[in-house]
Amino acid sequence: MSKSKQKKSATREWIDALVFAVVAASLIRWLLLEPFTIPTGSMEKSLLVGDFLFVSKMHYGTRIPKTPLQVPLTHQKIWGTEIPSYSDAIQLPYYRLPGFTSIKRNDVVVFNYPVEFQFPNDLKTNYIKRAVGVPGDVIEIKDGDLIVNGEKALQPEEMQFSYRITTNRPLTADFLNDYGINPDSFYADPQSNQFAVWCTQTVIDRLSQSPVVTSVTKDIFPAGREETSIYPAGNPWKWNRDNFGPLKVPGKGETIELTSENLIKYFFVIKHYEDHQAVEIKNGSLFIDGQKLDSYTFKQNYYFMMGDNRHNSLDSRYWGFVPEDHVVGKAWFLWLSLDQYESLFNKIRWSRLFRGIE
Repeated sequence: MSKSKQKKSATREWIDALVFAVVAASLIRWLLLEPFTIPTGSMEKSLLVGDFLFVSKMHYGTRIPKTPLQVPLTHQKIWGTEIPSYSDAIQLPYYRLPGFTSIKRNDVVVFNYPVEFQFPNDLKTNYIKRAVGVPGDVIEIKDGDLIVNGEKALQPEEMQFSYRITTNRPLTADFLNDYGINPDSFYADPQSNQFAVWCTQTVIDRLSQSPVVTSVTKDIFPAGREETSIYPAGNPWKWNRDNFGPLKVPGKGETIELTSENLIKYFFVIKHYEDHQAVEIKNGSLFIDGQKLDSYTFKQNYYFMMGDNRHNSLDSRYWGFVPEDHVVGKAWFLWLSLDQYESLFNKIRWSRLFRGIE
């Protein structure tokens, strides 16, 4: 006589269901889609603080985890603690499954912050920007205008800059909110009726018509005004956020001559992203693993990323190129959007739900 199958306890059923849910969610997150939240205003007004979106891993191809030993559904630390959620005892080589497209110019891309060297590549903090330059493109910025390959680039519809406005009376947060300017997007000078605002051209045109606004000036850094934090560090050309380049975006298989100018532009890339053991400059020449080189061939593709909020974005103008092995995926669509300045049901920006990202 065969023994009847023992029925699972309620506790065991809950544990099995939980394990299944974690495994399924981990596979979906790794292979297909990963949730992402917009934490800063660097992409406003295209993407807003409080937007929740899905990042497609399928578009550019799913990246095989370089750091496989990590707690499921975590990133850098275990939830609510300072305990690392991973071990870097095993580091796998970079490999990406085939995707059905490549990064196109002006795609909105989620990637790992390249200069966060204290973490493995795939566990660096996720950033989101627009890929304004792809391999082979020559990037230049003139008086705030982005120039790609000698032509003025396509401008995102909701692109923002900073402006200085003078008024004949103090402005309130409610007044600026009527123009779509939230409290994080303006600064009032307490000593005068001057304001710094970050907004689109459409909004600034409306503000200019207000009888309380007496003057409007776009806050453009002039050519020759050096920003020491600009990429590449120590460059002699006095580049800044509004006057930058020309700088060519390197691509896989491209060979460059290691002139003094190219060493300034690309040494950081070769040293940190090309998987060499020892890279240094001695007597004006590049040495890799002790061997002097007169030319260099790049091992992977790179991208130049910028935020649509051009005067409030920490991007490739400041830290350089994004390597292909740091790309997480394509920002695909919004599924929720919450306004931090509203309450209850007014917090939900209903018009943004399930909107595609362009």
